[in-house]
Amino acid sequence: MEFGAHLPLMDFGGHPFTLDHLLRYARTAEQLGFDMLCANDHLVFAVPWLDGPTALAAVVESSGQMTLATTVALVAVRGPVPVAKGLAAIDRLSGGRLLVVAGPGSSAADYRSVGVEFGERWARLDEAVRALRALWGKDPEPFTGRFYSTAGIDLRPRPAQAGGPPIWIGSWGSEAGLRRVARLGDGWLASAYNTTPALFAEALTCLNGYLSEHGKNPEKFPNALATMWFYITENRSEAEHIFRHRVVPAVKAPENLLQERLPIGSAGAFAELLAQFKAAGLQHVLVWPVADEARQLELFFEKVASAV
Repeated sequence: MEFGAHLPLMDFGGHPFTLDHLLRYARTAEQLGFDMLCANDHLVFAVPWLDGPTALAAVVESSGQMTLATTVALVAVRGPVPVAKGLAAIDRLSGGRLLVVAGPGSSAADYRSVGVEFGERWARLDEAVRALRALWGKDPEPFTGRFYSTAGIDLRPRPAQAGGPPIWIGSWGSEAGLRRVARLGDGWLASAYNTTPALFAEALTCLNGYLSEHGKNPEKFPNALATMWFYITENRSEAEHIFRHRVVPAVKAPENLLQERLPIGSAGAFAELLAQFKAAGLQHVLVWPVADEARQLELFFEKVASAV
């Protein structure tokens, strides 16, 4: 199992939102040995949220040789041409270290903010992924669909990676979502607070069948689990305080679900959860500390990663 770290873009309470804070976090992740540095994407949210693509570009120089990933990029919200242009630049400036994970996102507010119908998100995502590949030169012909067309658009300079970065698809694990992953994706990104080891194993079995239908080798198809918000402490009162005052106000999901699925508490319980996911077939886990970020990354490597 490999480990990645989400950039601290979300305000769980008193977040500084400074370049220095972002760079120190990136350097800490690189020095500890994380394999991936990730940026999630929202335009508007329940709490302040630093722009993901901008943050990812800002840490290129401090990220060593870590893979830089969008988890996920809101291609249907931002539009495939702006996304392709910006991410091509990040790929070039990082020397070809970008991994693009695309998804529709879960926030209707993001769509309202740009005047796009939330109900169109899946159809737009399907087209947008194909448009990205055409814009990056992976497909020989322009893409023309209901919502988007790449005809006559030349976005050079293209990405450093020939044909563009790999494009994974984000899906919580529904049948339709997994079929989309198999049809369009170079990999699958699942959501930590929307699954369990048992549910992940079931979804992976289904996905492997769909991959075979599309002529893709399940054994070579990568997967990851994102947005695993965490806080390591052996003090139960501290864990309860972090959960009640930082996680619950920021993450709009049922409290019992968050309490069951997010590792807020002991390092041993966190390690056991990851061991179960590893046994279920998970390859990469992308963690996101909700407070004292740099120190929590250190605790994760000292007490959790070493035990998995």
